[in-house]
Amino acid sequence: MSLYLGLDIGTSAVKAIIVDAEDREQASAEALLSIDRPRPLWSEQHPDAWWTAAAAVLDRLAADHPKLMSGIAAIGLSGQMLGVALVDASGRPIRPAPLWNDGRAAAECAELDSRLPDFAELAGARPMPGFSAPKILWLARHEPDAIRRTRRILLPKDYVRLCLTGDAVSDRADASATLLMDTRAGVWSPRLAEACGIATDVLPELVESGMIGGTLRPELAQRFGLRVHLPVAGGAGDNMAGAVGAGVVRTGNAFISLGTSGVYFVANDRFVPARGQGMHTHRHAVPGLFGQHGCVLSAASALTWIACILGVASIERFLAEIEAANFSPAEIPVFSPYLSGERTPHDDPLASATLSNLRAAAGPLHIGRAVLEGVAFAMADCHDALTEAGAPIETIALIGGGARSRFWGRIIATVIDRPLQLPPLAPLGPALGAARLARQASGGALTGEAERNATITLEPDAPSRAGLQERRAIYRQHYAKMRGS
Repeated sequence: MSLYLGLDIGTSAVKAIIVDAEDREQASAEALLSIDRPRPLWSEQHPDAWWTAAAAVLDRLAADHPKLMSGIAAIGLSGQMLGVALVDASGRPIRPAPLWNDGRAAAECAELDSRLPDFAELAGARPMPGFSAPKILWLARHEPDAIRRTRRILLPKDYVRLCLTGDAVSDRADASATLLMDTRAGVWSPRLAEACGIATDVLPELVESGMIGGTLRPELAQRFGLRVHLPVAGGAGDNMAGAVGAGVVRTGNAFISLGTSGVYFVANDRFVPARGQGMHTHRHAVPGLFGQHGCVLSAASALTWIACILGVASIERFLAEIEAANFSPAEIPVFSPYLSGERTPHDDPLASATLSNLRAAAGPLHIGRAVLEGVAFAMADCHDALTEAGAPIETIALIGGGARSRFWGRIIATVIDRPLQLPPLAPLGPALGAARLARQASGGALTGEAERNATITLEPDAPSRAGLQERRAIYRQHYAKMRGS
């Protein structure tokens, strides 16, 4: 039996799953990560933390499932996008990596926008603070010694690849989101790199997501009980790998992901550069396709945040209690989830979260319900922006950890007034996509038998639509009032 391992370097955790040729999960493991916020707007993780967590989950699988590990035919990688790992000549990280939700580089975005009027046409999106290119320019300006010492700039999953294989390689899908690539052509852009204060020779070699992007180091094969010279697929950023995991592999397929952030991804066979509203277009992990993106910077992380504040011991039980509560529309507060600023549609790292319409009777369940709805309203903003941009949205899957809550999914379906499909393996998300790309790199099919299984459909809930629309109208006023417009 051929087995495939998907390794996802997320923001809050590193996750690994082992699946067979038909996508049946055989085993999994997870190790948590934390984020450092040393200054306002900063968000960082040390690359060593990614490798320590990745090695921990592989060690756990080796200890608990040695027979499965010995049967793995390939490893696939997925990971949080846009992080900037600076690596020196000995392969060691120079500093902590600024992450996708780091907002320090607003001035550099404005500079790149001014200097390169065709930036979006070339890269697929306007420069925005969370993206790699402006953060690299910020580092070149504020930490020039770090840039001088840099021999490689790697994305999170590709730093883990370097540790696994010794090879500095990335895939064209994840790499396109750095905004350092001629996205249509699929090659690094000397113009964009130079504008950010670097040369393309510090950027990794590029391969397709479903091709081999290195082989496992012999000493690690022995440590983890894996085959010698095991191939490691190119893989993809978590959005593209999540699309592969959800079967979003044809034009018009879309997904909404409720992870640490919220992502709305639409597959398109046309390259449609995003020139506003905080949207971005990158290469898909499927050759010949691109992904049009909207992104909400706080989604499931907003639920985790409020649960921590309220002292909630079990988020699963909290969600069940919220669903069971019989609130009238007038009782529900209104929340905007801008805890880390916002990307779509505001492109504003200074946006802040708000909570309004509070009454004396409001308790933890009311506030929890408001957070679920606020994230749904933000995802609806993405839906509207993508629709206005002409994205060909036909079917929409719901994936990510938040997809475990059908109640939350029905709220989103109601707000956007579109049914959502819940794929059989939806909660596996990017890790499954990484495993599927590993299978493709080994000569197998990209999607497996589970893709043909019946999905669950979450239909809009007509009776709750009017109340949600009223609260969304209040939600829309939050940002305008906060920014004084």
